[in-house]
Amino acid sequence: MTAVPTASVLFVCIHNAGRSQMAAGFLTHLAGDRVEVRSAGSAPGDQVNPSAVAAMAELGIDISDQRPKILTTEAVQASDYVITMGCGDACPYFPGKKYLDWKLDDPAGQGVEAVRPIRDEIKGLIEGLIAEIDAQAAAGQES
Repeated sequence: MTAVPTASVLFVCIHNAGRSQMAAGFLTHLAGDRVEVRSAGSAPGDQVNPSAVAAMAELGIDISDQRPKILTTEAVQASDYVITMGCGDACPYFPGKKYLDWKLDDPAGQGVEAVRPIRDEIKGLIEGLIAEIDAQAAAGQES
């Protein structure tokens, strides 16, 4: 029996090729089916950044099958959390959603060595997000 996700998270960056893909990969890997995960970009690229794929593979997380997707209003409306990573005003706003803006360097055009610190920063942010989602789910079950 599959658990019902306790939250839905949308990661948004411009090209949906690096930061948002790594974040989605971490959240899927670390939270499993407890959280519904989406990612999108305001101007999606042609492919996921090969350096991001390689950096994630070093940690045993395969994002090589992912493809950049266009940001849609529907994806934002269907998400509890909308986490932006440098998309600025291109991200639509809907009341009732929790918006977080993670200031992360853009891995575009960078080698794996430059992507590793970004990857590691994203992992820490994801671990904090999971703790927040779990705490909210626990609080919701108590009421």
